[in-house]
Amino acid sequence: MIDLPYIWSIFMIVTIDIVLGGDNAIVIALACRKLPLKQRNIAIIFGSVTAIVLRIVLTVGAIYVLKVPFLHLIGGILLLYIACKLIIQEDDNLSAVKENYTVFHAVRTIVFADLVMGIDNVLAIAGASNGNPTLVILGLSISIPIIIWGSKIVLWLLERYPILSFVGASVLAITASKMLIEEPIIYQYINGRTDLELIVCLLCVFITLLIGFYFNSIRYRRKPS
Repeated sequence: MIDLPYIWSIFMIVTIDIVLGGDNAIVIALACRKLPLKQRNIAIIFGSVTAIVLRIVLTVGAIYVLKVPFLHLIGGILLLYIACKLIIQEDDNLSAVKENYTVFHAVRTIVFADLVMGIDNVLAIAGASNGNPTLVILGLSISIPIIIWGSKIVLWLLERYPILSFVGASVLAITASKMLIEEPIIYQYINGRTDLELIVCLLCVFITLLIGFYFNSIRYRRKPS
């Protein structure tokens, strides 16, 4: 007999991971765009699977994650750092970048960013699973191929329109702003005011893009004529 509540819970977990995990596809694409073509699929698959496995572990232990002080504050700051790092050009010579940038670097960035951004996912999925670890594992496992193909689409767009890397970084900055706002120390001053939330969001995006443009312009000026 079909267990409709069980199927519905799996559906909810997959949906939550896709909706809240849209930023993950952007991170994966940005992290892998500097790799040689042959190594991209390895980094995308290995990075995605590793990140999902770690998220499963975190979700199962979500009750302990909730007790970590300043979790959202630290996560928001780290995510802003990742957003800036992903749009700063590391070298003027693209071939040199590809030689020095390895699959390990890409996977490390993907996993680290996923752990930072996965707080909301972890809490939402933990709630949808009703405390059932089997649902968590099955639901997140189903979402793996969806995230992988989503990142490939984003990567395809980045290859043809490099300026989209700044759009991707802006999305990560917005995610970071939401994490900062959810930090109790900050939220007590914002207290649900949408105007202040918008200011924090725009400030995070502005700082991220400013840092990216600044460091990229320095490298452009140093480029030999």
